[in-house]
Amino acid sequence: MTRAGLPASLVLVGAGKMGGALLEGWLADGLPGPRVAVVDPAVSPETARLCGTHGVRLNPPGLGAPEALVLAIKPQGLEGAAASVAALVTPATLVVSVLAGKTLADLKARLPGARAVVRAMPNLPASIRRGATGAAASPETTEAQRRVADALLSGVGLVEWLDSEDLIDAVTAVSGSGPAYVFLLAEALAEAGAAAGLPPEVAARLARQTVAGAGELLGRSPQEAATLRQNVTSPGGTTAAALGVLMAGDGLAPLMRAAVAAARRRAEELAG
Repeated sequence: MTRAGLPASLVLVGAGKMGGALLEGWLADGLPGPRVAVVDPAVSPETARLCGTHGVRLNPPGLGAPEALVLAIKPQGLEGAAASVAALVTPATLVVSVLAGKTLADLKARLPGARAVVRAMPNLPASIRRGATGAAASPETTEAQRRVADALLSGVGLVEWLDSEDLIDAVTAVSGSGPAYVFLLAEALAEAGAAAGLPPEVAARLARQTVAGAGELLGRSPQEAATLRQNVTSPGGTTAAALGVLMAGDGLAPLMRAAVAAARRRAEELAG
């Protein structure tokens, strides 16, 4: 069954890690392959096989303007690709960009025909359809086009719509860079376990599974993170002792605020 809102015709420009993840999500959601054209001169063998299996057109000649066009190339490649991509965009085309640091104004300047443009920031877990994406739309984007963009982006996970494009940098700092923070937590927990006497390989496996299992529980549970934390914390117990350190005035919360603020500042600098 095809997910509601997916477009009748779609061009994906760039089929690397993020573009490939999006393509897999759309096909898994029932989008017929012949509706999709992929433009990528260096597509991976895996993506080429995926296209062949589902009848996705790979680098076809003579493309016309699609209902939706998704830009998933590297940000530095936009300048070189703009001329050929611009020829596919009309005022009726929905453009969805997952290019980090490229603003709505940047995209419109390089794609003069574009009116409806959505700027999105997905994260690495999109590769397993567990991503978190923040999105902002240009004022010209209609509600119908916004629903199409939502259907395209939700193929790889959660989508949060933002009232202002200015908030994209905050999304980058929280969920865009966030997986790295979680991976660092697993590293630090493993190191702490080794320092407590566990063999390093045992500590690493326990830390990895603990972070992965807690994340899966958080994803499946309707309860807030704070409630789940409280549920595993017995008064006066071992968890409470550890949380007394992590939740101190100079503990994890202020450190995380400083880290997110630093990431946001850097995202603003990169966007120019």
